Amino acid sequence: MRLKKSYGQHLLVSSGVIEALVKQAEIKPDNVVVEIGPGTGNLTRELLKTHLKKLYLLEIDPQMIEELKKIKDSRVVILQEDATKFDFCSLGEELKLVGNLPYNVGSLIVENTVFHKECVPFALYMLQKEVAEKLLKGPSWLSTFLRTFYHVEYVMSVPARFFIPPPKVQSGVIKLIRKEDAPAIEDLKDYKSFLVKLYSMRRKALKKKLREELLKTAGIDPLTRIEQLSISQILLLYNLSKTQEVEER
Repeated sequence: MRLKKSYGQHLLVSSGVIEALVKQAEIKPDNVVVEIGPGTGNLTRELLKTHLKKLYLLEIDPQMIEELKKIKDSRVVILQEDATKFDFCSLGEELKLVGNLPYNVGSLIVENTVFHKECVPFALYMLQKEVAEKLLKGPSWLSTFLRTFYHVEYVMSVPARFFIPPPKVQSGVIKLIRKEDAPAIEDLKDYKSFLVKLYSMRRKALKKKLREELLKTAGIDPLTRIEQLSISQILLLYNLSKTQEVEER
């Protein structure tokens, strides 16, 4: 089968890694699982060895979908969809997302996961290792966006030799577990915009991005840089900025 570079396709072929991924997914009999980018179904078949309730396969490539149709299991539903834009909540309220994400859109899928956090308490993703490590620790707007709502755990590294074709970089697997005490933010797009602004020109002091009055109210030195802040401090700044906007109306 010819793989398409435009889809960032690298098929995971190591049975040991596939088994480890399914074990890390901790699938229970009542779980509804969504596999992103199943490709030819190597991970899919291992997932079906569990007692999951239903398995949705989100695949964008029509050629791969024809391969997936060969899997005969009543629990499988194949959807030709773009996971960077898909409404995960349309599939249920308590979903487990699993996937060997395409390198070229992995970050976008993580972002979309956060936008559907209400129905995604758990996700297990394989990404480019550098991206996975950055999500774990930052500093980046996406790392902070993700870690505001999820606990992020680095599970394992996966060498390039376990894929066809072998990528030029290693992969990393991360586990996302939704925080029970996550803050209630009504407008996630607005919060994302706030973070993007804060992380732009990272070497600039915060006083170049936010009013010094707001920073002093938060008890933060105006000369501080964004990577020096904790998530709780960033949330404080966001909430204060929202309060300030309301007062100025």
